[in-house]
Amino acid sequence: MTEQLKEDLEKVLEELEKKCEQHPDSVMAHHHLGLVYMKAGRIEDAIASLKQAIKIDPLNGDSMINLGAVYFGQGKLDEALELNQQAVEVQPESAQGHANLGLIWQQRNELEKAIAAYEKALQYDPKLVSAWLNLTSVLTMRGDDERAIKAARKGLEIEPDSPLGHNNLAVALYFSEQFQEALTHMKRAKELGYSVDPTFAARLQEQADQA
Repeated sequence: MTEQLKEDLEKVLEELEKKCEQHPDSVMAHHHLGLVYMKAGRIEDAIASLKQAIKIDPLNGDSMINLGAVYFGQGKLDEALELNQQAVEVQPESAQGHANLGLIWQQRNELEKAIAAYEKALQYDPKLVSAWLNLTSVLTMRGDDERAIKAARKGLEIEPDSPLGHNNLAVALYFSEQFQEALTHMKRAKELGYSVDPTFAARLQEQADQA
């Protein structure tokens, strides 16, 4: 984080903290303060602010989703799961809430639940690239290569220069034995700055050379 960005964040934090003092029952003030605390790396303060926003409005799904994301980052999957489940109960059409549930189920290796959650997210927001790419990973893990390839291509249609998208497509293509195209996408992922697994890269290159 640059010094200028730090200074800008401090100014925003000062303004939001003052606003929360002046309007202690303002859900949005506490919510936005929590988001800026997250960006500033002040995680415990972010948790406190987002909890306050939820306390003021128990139906505030956005704060639940963001607080769940904080807990997910801390490895507190139970807390993250509970918050995101509550969020999609009060905001059933929240694509990000369903996508976050997908991440949690994926982390727990409950692949069918993860797939269902990602598909639900994409039902509400077909342009949510992260959901397409994470769905690709889960489908590949499950051995559903054809659907994984389709999901990866969908993600790349929306974000053509996604390093993760090209890597995930390369992996899915590899397992479907489409080695030449897989190699093309692996190289593109590298060009875009993705740290491709060296063992996978070596195996793919070998298979492509033999094809």
